Amino acid sequence: MAHVPVLLKEVLEMLDPKPGEAMVDATLGAAGHGLQIAKGLSPGGSFVGIDWDWQGLTAAKEILGKENLDLKKLVLVEDNYARLGEILEEESLEKIDGLLVDLGFSSDQLDDGRGFSFKGKEEPLKMTYSEKALPVYQMLPQLGEQKLIEIIREFSDERYAPRIAKAIVERRRQGLSIVTNKDLAEVVRRAVPKNYERGRIDPATRTFMALRIYANNELDNIRGLLGSLESVMGVGGRVVIISYHSKEDVIIKDFLKDMAWNGRAKLLNKKVIKASKEEVEINPRSRSAKLRAIQIQ
Repeated sequence: MAHVPVLLKEVLEMLDPKPGEAMVDATLGAAGHGLQIAKGLSPGGSFVGIDWDWQGLTAAKEILGKENLDLKKLVLVEDNYARLGEILEEESLEKIDGLLVDLGFSSDQLDDGRGFSFKGKEEPLKMTYSEKALPVYQMLPQLGEQKLIEIIREFSDERYAPRIAKAIVERRRQGLSIVTNKDLAEVVRRAVPKNYERGRIDPATRTFMALRIYANNELDNIRGLLGSLESVMGVGGRVVIISYHSKEDVIIKDFLKDMAWNGRAKLLNKKVIKASKEEVEINPRSRSAKLRAIQIQ
């Protein structure tokens, strides 16, 4: 199934890529957004695609390689977007005109054998974007019950965090490892009440999200990226960020509003942009997407 970029029309309207400009897609993935941005920068522009996930980057290289892009610079980098400033310095780009950050993960990542999903086939419980990061199945034995409660509660607001943490530690005490997505999902489902959320969501949903956020240091990476905006963006530069859950969105919203309040940026959309009903029908993962954008002053 081909990757469908979320809010593509809105992203391009906000970024407004023009020939000769320099822009970065900091979460390149399969280049659904990136390809269209790069086309807008031709001829003579510079495009940098960043992704922590080498598999996504491999796919992007193939897709972009098929296009006849007349760019001054086309660079794809396997790295963490929190290092944006250092990456641009290494590529001899001082200031950029546009930046896209799409914080969702693709359906390809759910199916590529890293245990992101609690559904489908059994996979090793890695849950990391980078191959260099410590996988969750190695991380879990190092986490005590109280730390697990903090992680699950802080990153997902799971009210049954104490029960789930206790169940994970108890399984460990019994000499049973949690090494696959199925292992973890089974422990969580047994730990919570049978009528969990009245059946609206799988009981494992929030715990999987919390451990993924923690393992990849996602919220601190967002804070690091936001803190670098004024040093990497040129005056008039546009920043577009798409988030998918409240923990991300609160950080982004507060930071961008503070920049606008202090005259360092202009909000390009005062109300958050969400996918239309038509887009959600075509691409269900766009349902929770929230787009916020600013222009640097």
